[in-house]
Amino acid sequence: MKLNDEYDSLLQSRARGAYLGLAVGDAMGATVEFMTAREIAVELGSHKDITGGGWLHLKAGDVTDDTTMSHALGHAIIEQGKVEAEAVADAFNCWLRGKPVDVGNTVRKGIVNYRLTGETEAPKNYYDAGNGACMRSLPIALTTYGQDSETVKQASRLQAHVTHHNDVSDAGCECIISMVQGALDSQSKSEFIMGPIQKLIAKYPEYAFRGRHRDNPTAYIVETLQAVFQAMFDSNSFEECLINVVNRGGDADTTGAIAGMIAGSLYGVESIPERWLKALNQDIKQVCEFQADALMSLALSRNQKLNAGRVSKAY
Repeated sequence: MKLNDEYDSLLQSRARGAYLGLAVGDAMGATVEFMTAREIAVELGSHKDITGGGWLHLKAGDVTDDTTMSHALGHAIIEQGKVEAEAVADAFNCWLRGKPVDVGNTVRKGIVNYRLTGETEAPKNYYDAGNGACMRSLPIALTTYGQDSETVKQASRLQAHVTHHNDVSDAGCECIISMVQGALDSQSKSEFIMGPIQKLIAKYPEYAFRGRHRDNPTAYIVETLQAVFQAMFDSNSFEECLINVVNRGGDADTTGAIAGMIAGSLYGVESIPERWLKALNQDIKQVCEFQADALMSLALSRNQKLNAGRVSKAY
């Protein structure tokens, strides 16, 4: 596709790296999802490749709901040219009707609520602090790139609240989006990681991630992100980060997907091992590349118009 003139090679590498990183982390982590770290160590030694299998009996390179829900969201944004509540809810509804290989309980409940009521926002629920909204937040990070924090927050919550209307979940999603956008901006690793995380922990101390090695993270977003944060800090490359996080077991497809989107946006697509990109389902790979380019082009075109408007008013 024709890219925005400002969409230079570095930004393209990082945006595509984020999207392909999500899919690679999902495909790799799905093999060991629900295994404990100890079981992985005993049975596999160290899980380092995309091999399929797991409890879902996937073919090597296939992905789960983390990636396919992100694609559904990305498609809705590209079709509308913006984040629009009903289009997002419709996209998730169509995704569920397609009988995906895996569906989280909170995700299913939220989509069914939309079917029955037409409401695009699920009722607020203290118990809906799962990771299902965060795992699919990358399209929001890309399409709101360069926008003010309030706009980003509103877009994040619009998509999240279709299924997960919970303050702790919202905070986690917004932290991850901020980290991805910081990496796209070429900030240093310590800056783009620590700024958003410090703000998150200041408001929600339960997200503190040092002091205990987070193995076997559940779908509770706090445990998921603790594992992701530790893997990011304890690694210096995309490959090292992904191997670190998926070998912790637990909800490994989602920790892999979230770590993959952050590490991919930091290190770029060139950092993803070629053996993983070759193993990834090639149809999935093409959708990731297309949506990364399309969502970033939307963001940059919007930002150009906003900047042009500011200059016009200044004169």
